[in-house]
Amino acid sequence: MKRVVPLLALAIVACGGGADRVQRAVIQNKGSDTLLNVAQAWAEAYGAINPSVAVAVTGGGSGTGISAMINGTVDIANASRKMRDAEIGLARENGVEPVEFVVGFDALAVYLHADNPITSLSLAQLRAVYGDGGSVESWSDMGVAVPGCDSDEIVLVSRQNNSGTYVYFKETVLGDDLEYRLGSRDMHGSKDVVDLVENTPCAIGYSGLAYATEHVKMPCISAEEGGPCVAPSITTAVDGSYPIARPLIMYTAGQPQGAVEEYMNWILSTDGQCLILERGYAPVAELECV
Repeated sequence: MKRVVPLLALAIVACGGGADRVQRAVIQNKGSDTLLNVAQAWAEAYGAINPSVAVAVTGGGSGTGISAMINGTVDIANASRKMRDAEIGLARENGVEPVEFVVGFDALAVYLHADNPITSLSLAQLRAVYGDGGSVESWSDMGVAVPGCDSDEIVLVSRQNNSGTYVYFKETVLGDDLEYRLGSRDMHGSKDVVDLVENTPCAIGYSGLAYATEHVKMPCISAEEGGPCVAPSITTAVDGSYPIARPLIMYTAGQPQGAVEEYMNWILSTDGQCLILERGYAPVAELECV
């Protein structure tokens, strides 16, 4: 059986004269674009408190990060969805036993243009908008006229299929028996979704809560028609009352050791969790931040 060797690299960096050169651990961290913002903040903050370790962070989507972890080209994979059974099976075939760390929670918000009059949506309405063969194709089908949207067409903004956000929205909103409607504008990153919706009156999109701006609208979401409509927030992500709340995950190839273990422990510490809170996500537990 092929065994993947942990990637953790040791790079030689100069710190003054030749006699003062030291070894610096480099942790490779890749994956979810939802987590990219906070992962970069974690890496920068940790480098300041532990200069002997550098964390190299890249995005590309949850699937990309998970594949890289399975193949042994990264130490930590960021994911906004759980690993699929097929991915776990492939990892084990490759000599890797994935270890899951829930590092925070996110409310997967639905975004509308600021001038859109809609303030609430149900999961059934979202299925009718995003699902293949759904009954809603125009804003007038939902009983509204959107200023600036002369065509009345609903412009669907989605993510590419290697995105954990794409997968989680499908599982939670569309379900196993329904595919996405064709013709959506599939964006590479979470921020790209919000930017497009902000500048497109006809648009609707979905993305992580941390990417919200004052220039877009986030309707409350109800799990059932006529049921409680819950706004996306840190609080409703933690307590699970928001219907499209999800865990944010980091995966390692086996139990982390050395510098990777120390880094994961710091992420789950008060300092690391206060930083994820500062970036607009929910921490894994209640805490007090200065």
